[in-house]
Amino acid sequence: MPEPIKVLVVDDSALMRQLLAKILGSDPHIQVVGVAADPFVARDKIKALRPDVLTLDIEMPRMDGLTFLEKLMRGHPMPVVMISSLTERGADTTLRALSLGAVDYVSKPKLDVCDGTVEQADEIIAKVKAAAGAKVRTGSSPAPPETAARPYHFSATHKVVAIGASTGGTEALKDVLTCLPADFPGIVMVQHMPEAFTAPFANRLDSLCRIHIQEARDGDHILPGHALLAPGGHQMAVVRRGAEYTVRVYRGERVNRHLPSVDVLFNSCAQHLGKNALGVILTGMGNDGAQGMLRMKQAESRTIAQDEATSVVFGMPKEAIRLGAVDDVLPLDGIGPFLLDLLGRTAAS
Repeated sequence: MPEPIKVLVVDDSALMRQLLAKILGSDPHIQVVGVAADPFVARDKIKALRPDVLTLDIEMPRMDGLTFLEKLMRGHPMPVVMISSLTERGADTTLRALSLGAVDYVSKPKLDVCDGTVEQADEIIAKVKAAAGAKVRTGSSPAPPETAARPYHFSATHKVVAIGASTGGTEALKDVLTCLPADFPGIVMVQHMPEAFTAPFANRLDSLCRIHIQEARDGDHILPGHALLAPGGHQMAVVRRGAEYTVRVYRGERVNRHLPSVDVLFNSCAQHLGKNALGVILTGMGNDGAQGMLRMKQAESRTIAQDEATSVVFGMPKEAIRLGAVDDVLPLDGIGPFLLDLLGRTAAS
């Protein structure tokens, strides 16, 4: 039997420490080796207990979670799962934590006073397990390759790039999208995120990129120089009306436990776009998107997966590759330039 994953829980709330320790300790493959009420206690316990994963609250006295995370990633990089609140302010802070090197985040568990059930238990356990095997990114990634020096002329043919990502995807999407020029073909994207998080994430990407990025609304057109991000709590599909492509955004059922789901987006691309679509699957836990990417490939779409070496969690790309759904496997820093060259060649041919 493999050694259990050693977890240290850091939270200023005694109730949250008890609740998280109980949730994580219920899994036979996880051992909660300690709890800490603030980062100063956590620092000493990290040295003494050598945990594999840290769960870290954001709002704490004496030192907030972001400051501690930044110091930790400089001196002792390790997998960290943030415990955040489902608010817009919480979303902005969580996105900052992910950019500093946190592997993932979960919303604060809600205790049902009546029967003591915990809604997020499965999610918390799954994300801690994934974090234990994740590649830790420390700090911001290097600047994207300069594309202005190479002129790209894109085909008048209406191409659409569909991208799916999960764990590690917020930084991976940033790395891909910041490579792209302002007139790049239209993009549709799914990043597994709750409802309060997708609008701040889209705004953050928009501030960093040449293309315009926004949270999608039902009926939005897919246009060159624009990227549409599926809103949390909704499914998003591509719809073709004559020569125009739009998105359908709706309150649907979870697919592969996700809302939004990459499979829903990729399946719609296979159905409505065929060879006019390019599918990209990035780092992420689980298998969402693998079946949809296979359908895209069968519909003659070009398909691309991030490689294992640069994936924070090589789950979603691995499953797509295993199914034979992927044409090209590339490192993260090669995906943006590859898309540029691929669509540029299409324009020149």
